[in-house]
Amino acid sequence: MQRNLKDLCKYRFEQARKALESSRHNIDFDLKTSLNRSYYAIMYAAKALLALDGLDASSHKGIFVVFNKEYIKTGIFDKEFLDILKQASMIREKSDYKDFYIVSKDEAKQQIENAERYLSKIAGYIESKLDIHLKNDEKNGGR
Repeated sequence: MQRNLKDLCKYRFEQARKALESSRHNIDFDLKTSLNRSYYAIMYAAKALLALDGLDASSHKGIFVVFNKEYIKTGIFDKEFLDILKQASMIREKSDYKDFYIVSKDEAKQQIENAERYLSKIAGYIESKLDIHLKNDEKNGGR
């Protein structure tokens, strides 16, 4: 693997980890921001995965398509992980763009849990492919 792709993968995963931490922080202050950050945690993790294999997409929908084609249809990841990506996108769009959309704390907490599961799975895959250990996130089981 080219060094710049490995570095890009690690950088994007670090962005995912930071977005997840921001989502956790905002759960008690701003639920819409929490939803937004959990969505971006998932997106950054997906983009890290794509970088690992020298892939990319120029839009969020493009990331869904590539993720589905390269990782779901090939059996690398269960369809559950595409569903998490799609659900996070749908909720984030409602929260960010629909006037008067009310976010529940349970909904925001569920998105954080989904993002944690998603990042954990992606981290495990990246670590096995690159033979590295990604920076620990003590609130998420060591990932």
